[in-house]
Amino acid sequence: MVKKIVLQTDFGLEDGAVSAMYGVAFSVDPSLGIYNLTHEIPQYNIWEASYRLYQTVNYWPKETVFVSVVDPGVGTERLSVVARTADNHYIVTPNNGTLTHLQESVGIVELRQIDETVNRLPNSGESYTFHGRDVYVYTAARLASGVISFDEVGPLCNLNQLVRLPHLQAEVVQDGIVGNIDILDGRFGNLWTNISRELLFDYGVKYGDNIEVTISNTYTIFYQNKIQIGQSFAKSRVGDPILFINSLDKLGVAINQGSFASAHHIKSGDNWKIHIKK
Repeated sequence: MVKKIVLQTDFGLEDGAVSAMYGVAFSVDPSLGIYNLTHEIPQYNIWEASYRLYQTVNYWPKETVFVSVVDPGVGTERLSVVARTADNHYIVTPNNGTLTHLQESVGIVELRQIDETVNRLPNSGESYTFHGRDVYVYTAARLASGVISFDEVGPLCNLNQLVRLPHLQAEVVQDGIVGNIDILDGRFGNLWTNISRELLFDYGVKYGDNIEVTISNTYTIFYQNKIQIGQSFAKSRVGDPILFINSLDKLGVAINQGSFASAHHIKSGDNWKIHIKK
């Protein structure tokens, strides 16, 4: 079986940074399969990096090694780690919150600090600004190819050292359900929430219901109106808002063939809340 590495960064593809990471990995083992998750994470957006891992990791074969480099703290004292999930995937990343959604959804069962005296690209010791190339993809390639075992990544960390971003958990409250706008489906402008289908339907919602939706950030209500929940976009008119269950089995908010996010100036993150009630 081809040994797999999947890369995620905020580097974009305009320069040679991602190509350099490929080159380092192939220098360790030319038979590696290297794939892109995305290189279009908004610059420094650790939250989105965390979500995109959650969105993707479990669809890859066990023992796939992921490298996630969204690292505004590069060169500081933040730890460089490899995490093993409960489903036996590996994530090579700075310990800066990137593992938040995976910890909540799947669970991180083991965390090791990368020993850079062993797992660092030779002759890169004086470079402190490109750990994605010099430390993370080099370590990932050594791990994926079997040059090192997981134990040889470096010393074991206490799981309490895992940095987690603040994240509101969706819950039923007295007058409905409160959740979070976790991410935007950027190309289409849909809102993806953390309200699960199970929580929604246990609350008593059914397809065809008109649900009162309020979306706000810390200070301002950006949207408040009733929206029908539908099974597919085809059952709503073009231009109409619709509630739907997305590909991660969570509640989404959309405009049929339009951008809900752009129309109502909505963004995502821990300070963006959604409240629904029948």
